Amino acid sequence: MKKFNQLKKFLANLESAVVAFSGGVDSGLLIKAAYDVLGKKAVAVTASSIIHSRQDLEAAKVICKNIGIKHIVTQTDELSNLKFRRNCCDRCYWCKRNLILKLKDIADKTQIKYILDGTNYDDKNDVRPGIRANKELGVISPLSQCRFGKEDIIELAKYLRLSFWDKPKGTCFSSRIPFGEEITIDRIKRVISAEDILKDILGGGCIVRARDHNDILRIELGNREGTKLKKSDINRVMFKLKKLGYKYITVDLEGYVSAGEVR
Repeated sequence: MKKFNQLKKFLANLESAVVAFSGGVDSGLLIKAAYDVLGKKAVAVTASSIIHSRQDLEAAKVICKNIGIKHIVTQTDELSNLKFRRNCCDRCYWCKRNLILKLKDIADKTQIKYILDGTNYDDKNDVRPGIRANKELGVISPLSQCRFGKEDIIELAKYLRLSFWDKPKGTCFSSRIPFGEEITIDRIKRVISAEDILKDILGGGCIVRARDHNDILRIELGNREGTKLKKSDINRVMFKLKKLGYKYITVDLEGYVSAGEVR
């Protein structure tokens, strides 16, 4: 609780804030703290687009309702940006920059001074091009500044009995396409369909990534999910996945790998 009080003290000095809320544990803890301290002067904003999970959006709505914070859903269109579609290593920078500009517009209209996000202290050791956009556009990351690592966040969220404390890490669907290959709406839709098929078998809260390599679908599963795919399910899953246009389906023996999301 000492770190939580430190976080609240930090937020109290801001007076008002728009918080980028993905629906995940990090930004979820942040909106909880922001609402506790700032009340109606804190607003959560979630992006809605083809590259983001609709399940995550619906979960974000429920979380905000339970916490009590005002929630705004803003439409984003990342695929309209050629620099994003080209899918270079700075793809996440262009996505984050686009979102921040939307947040700035909301902040201006609601006369809110600061924009916050859920970047944590451990993220500085990960591949995070979006942090550059934060620095350029003046976004504050209270969890990072108060030295909250991922374990701190999960432990505190569990202590506070936040329903999402153990939610698996999520990323946008564009991360399923290898760097250097163009992101198209058809490939995004195919990835979404593939993951929906797998989640129907493995369960909605599972860790699964459908990596689109054109004719090849490379499936990554979390440690627990790797034991759930039964032999009796394989033929049925293969049939449905091949109907999406994949010629070859493979399960990566290394399992789910988060670093950079795409290898």
